[in-house]
Amino acid sequence: QVQLVESGGGLVQAGGSLRLSCAISGRTSDMLAMGWFRRAPGTEREFVAAITWSGGDTFYNSPVKGRFTISRDSAKKMVYLQMNSLKPDDTAVYYCASARNAVTTARRYDYWGQGTQVTVSS
Repeated sequence: QVQLVESGGGLVQAGGSLRLSCAISGRTSDMLAMGWFRRAPGTEREFVAAITWSGGDTFYNSPVKGRFTISRDSAKKMVYLQMNSLKPDDTAVYYCASARNAVTTARRYDYWGQGTQVTVSS
Protein backbone atom coordinates (compact mmCIF):
# COMPACT_ATOMS: atom_id res chain seq x y z
CA GLN A 1 0.00 0.00 0.00
CA VAL A 2 1.10 3.53 -0.80
CA GLN A 3 -0.38 6.71 0.64
CA LEU A 4 0.07 10.06 -1.07
CA VAL A 5 -0.62 13.52 0.29
CA GLU A 6 -0.34 16.63 -1.87
CA SER A 7 0.26 20.15 -0.64
CA GLY A 8 1.24 23.53 -2.00
CA GLY A 9 -1.77 24.51 -4.06
CA GLY A 10 -3.32 27.95 -3.90
CA LEU A 11 -4.27 31.09 -5.75
CA VAL A 12 -1.67 32.83 -7.89
CA GLN A 13 -1.71 35.49 -10.58
CA ALA A 14 -0.87 34.66 -14.17
CA GLY A 15 2.87 34.58 -14.64
CA GLY A 16 3.47 33.51 -11.07
CA SER A 17 4.87 30.30 -9.62
CA LEU A 18 3.84 27.55 -7.24
CA ARG A 19 5.55 24.42 -6.01
CA LEU A 20 3.45 21.36 -5.30
CA SER A 21 4.70 18.65 -2.98
CA CYS A 22 3.65 15.04 -2.65
CA ALA A 23 4.55 13.09 0.47
CA ILE A 24 4.78 9.34 -0.01
CA SER A 25 4.31 6.75 2.71
CA GLY A 26 4.27 3.00 2.42
CA ARG A 27 6.05 0.65 0.10
CA THR A 28 8.07 2.18 -2.74
CA SER A 29 10.34 -0.73 -3.63
CA ASP A 30 8.26 -1.80 -6.62
CA MET A 31 7.30 1.67 -7.76
CA LEU A 32 8.21 2.53 -11.36
CA ALA A 33 7.08 6.13 -11.56
CA MET A 34 5.45 9.04 -9.81
CA GLY A 35 3.20 11.30 -11.80
CA TRP A 36 1.28 14.53 -11.58
CA PHE A 37 -2.12 14.78 -13.21
CA ARG A 38 -4.74 17.51 -13.23
CA ARG A 39 -8.45 17.89 -13.82
CA ALA A 40 -10.16 21.15 -14.61
CA PRO A 41 -13.94 21.48 -14.22
CA GLY A 42 -15.77 19.75 -17.04
CA THR A 43 -12.65 18.17 -18.50
CA GLU A 44 -10.96 14.79 -18.47
CA ARG A 45 -8.05 14.03 -16.17
CA GLU A 46 -4.86 15.11 -17.93
CA PHE A 47 -1.29 13.89 -17.61
CA VAL A 48 1.06 16.69 -16.54
CA ALA A 49 4.46 15.18 -15.72
CA ALA A 50 6.09 12.01 -14.46
CA ILE A 51 9.42 10.87 -13.11
CA THR A 52 10.81 7.37 -12.84
CA TRP A 53 11.52 6.56 -9.23
CA SER A 54 14.89 4.85 -9.62
CA GLY A 55 16.40 6.58 -12.65
CA GLY A 56 14.86 10.02 -12.39
CA ASP A 57 13.87 10.17 -16.05
CA THR A 58 11.27 12.86 -16.62
CA PHE A 59 8.31 13.16 -18.95
CA TYR A 60 6.09 16.16 -19.64
CA ASN A 61 2.89 16.87 -21.49
CA SER A 62 3.29 19.49 -24.19
CA PRO A 63 1.24 22.28 -22.54
CA VAL A 64 3.59 22.41 -19.55
CA LYS A 65 6.92 21.60 -21.15
CA GLY A 66 9.45 24.31 -20.41
CA ARG A 67 7.33 25.78 -17.60
CA PHE A 68 6.93 22.92 -15.13
CA THR A 69 9.64 20.78 -13.57
CA ILE A 70 9.09 17.49 -11.76
CA SER A 71 11.66 16.24 -9.27
CA ARG A 72 11.97 13.72 -6.50
CA ASP A 73 13.84 13.22 -3.25
CA SER A 74 14.03 9.48 -2.80
CA ALA A 75 15.49 9.67 0.69
CA LYS A 76 12.64 11.89 1.90
CA LYS A 77 10.07 10.06 -0.24
CA MET A 78 8.87 13.30 -1.75
CA VAL A 79 7.94 14.38 -5.25
CA TYR A 80 7.67 17.98 -6.34
CA LEU A 81 6.16 19.91 -9.21
CA GLN A 82 7.65 23.35 -9.73
CA MET A 83 5.24 25.39 -11.82
CA ASN A 84 6.47 28.64 -13.37
CA SER A 85 4.88 31.10 -15.80
CA LEU A 86 1.46 29.91 -14.74
CA LYS A 87 -1.51 30.59 -16.98
CA PRO A 88 -5.25 30.65 -16.26
CA ASP A 89 -5.51 27.44 -18.31
CA ASP A 90 -3.42 25.72 -15.63
CA THR A 91 -6.28 26.10 -13.15
CA ALA A 92 -7.25 22.62 -11.97
CA VAL A 93 -7.09 20.15 -9.13
CA TYR A 94 -3.65 18.57 -9.22
CA TYR A 95 -3.13 14.98 -8.16
CA CYS A 96 0.00 13.00 -7.55
CA ALA A 97 -0.06 9.29 -8.23
CA SER A 98 2.23 6.28 -8.14
CA ALA A 99 2.54 3.46 -10.62
CA ARG A 100 4.22 0.07 -10.75
CA ASN A 101 3.78 -0.41 -14.47
CA ALA A 102 3.07 2.92 -16.10
CA VAL A 103 4.56 6.33 -16.70
CA THR A 104 2.08 8.57 -18.55
CA THR A 105 -1.18 6.57 -18.66
CA ALA A 106 -3.48 7.65 -15.85
CA ARG A 107 -5.69 4.54 -15.81
CA ARG A 108 -2.63 2.39 -15.11
CA TYR A 109 -1.59 4.30 -12.01
CA ASP A 110 -2.17 2.41 -8.78
CA TYR A 111 -2.46 4.97 -6.00
CA TRP A 112 -3.70 8.56 -5.93
CA GLY A 113 -3.61 11.47 -3.55
CA GLN A 114 -6.63 13.55 -2.64
CA GLY A 115 -5.63 16.47 -4.85
CA THR A 116 -4.75 20.09 -4.30
CA GLN A 117 -6.45 23.06 -5.97
CA VAL A 118 -4.41 25.41 -8.13
CA THR A 119 -6.15 28.57 -9.31
CA VAL A 120 -4.46 31.02 -11.66
CA SER A 121 -6.13 34.40 -12.03
CA SER A 122 -5.76 36.55 -15.12
